[in-house]
Amino acid sequence: MKARRLLLTAASVVAIAASQAAVAVDQPSFLAGLKHHSTVASTVPANGDQNPYAVAVVPASAGRLVQGHVLVGNFNNDGNLQGAGGTIVQIDPVSKQLSLFASVPRTLDRCPGGVGLTTAIAVLKSGWTIIGSLPSKDGTTATKGQGCLLVFDAQGRLADVWTSPKINGPWGNMAVIDRGDSATLFVSNTGYGVGGPPPSGDAPVVSKATVARIALRIPAGGKPVLGETTVVADGFAEQADKGVFIIGPTGIALGPNGSIYVSDAIGNRVMQIPDALTRTDSAGTGTEITRDGFLKRPLALVAAPNGNLLTTNGLNGQAVEIDPRARKQVAAQWIDVDKAQQPPGSGDLFGLAMTPSGDGFYYVEDDVNTLVLAH
Repeated sequence: MKARRLLLTAASVVAIAASQAAVAVDQPSFLAGLKHHSTVASTVPANGDQNPYAVAVVPASAGRLVQGHVLVGNFNNDGNLQGAGGTIVQIDPVSKQLSLFASVPRTLDRCPGGVGLTTAIAVLKSGWTIIGSLPSKDGTTATKGQGCLLVFDAQGRLADVWTSPKINGPWGNMAVIDRGDSATLFVSNTGYGVGGPPPSGDAPVVSKATVARIALRIPAGGKPVLGETTVVADGFAEQADKGVFIIGPTGIALGPNGSIYVSDAIGNRVMQIPDALTRTDSAGTGTEITRDGFLKRPLALVAAPNGNLLTTNGLNGQAVEIDPRARKQVAAQWIDVDKAQQPPGSGDLFGLAMTPSGDGFYYVEDDVNTLVLAH
């Protein structure tokens, strides 16, 4: 359970920012232009679900979805049990109003093990929302299920449940190519070979996490049809964890020439998978772009307008900017300075999504269940 936020004085915030936020940069960075971090809204719906993970911006209005609004999925239920949250909320960033977009029962039979909504979310232009589930019966990985991908229509109604031997614990934020009548999704899977954490000490690390490419066909007026699922990367490290449920590859972003980038949390690095859009086999863990430095368990991963990558750290409150062409880290910025955790903001950051205009990004702080705008 997350500790509540401590009130920071202006002086303490300035001290942290001055000592650790802006780092030496030898080229213009996207993060350097962001000066404000504004709370948008609470992410807690009426049923009390908490621990926001997934973040996505609605690309086009359809049904109850409004273009530019932000969808946030909750991983925990009202008792703060991990892998038990079943709600997606929609937040208007202008009025700061929250509404419930979708809700599914925790014991959904068609999803092996039930429902616990993860960071893996995609909102398509055709109005369909797809989100991952990695469920637990008691809030630990000892009772986790295989999970599934849940498909919602534009009214927030559950339309389909996708399961497959190649979908096991869909976990990290998705990279999406949306062509209107078809789409390609990339999602990491962290459910293979991971059991419950031991009574004391750390659970073993196993190198069985994968990244899957999922082909979708979207007929006019019909729901998406699940096509071929291809494992394009495997062998990533994963580990059961009492605090964050599972540690494994979390962020996926599109790269050049059909490649993708993947954040390897346990390896503390970012990898590139070549030809991910067309390959028919696995590239293993791919080619290393960068490791260590400002990275402290990199999680979500998105592309900034300047072509650089942004990731959130799991072990402190920083976002890190990476130039994938030069294979170096460009900048880091403290986006969560909550001293209730040490280091400040540790364990608070998960989902990440660019604003439609590209002048900032949305992120969640799960210690206080809020959506925040960096701009």
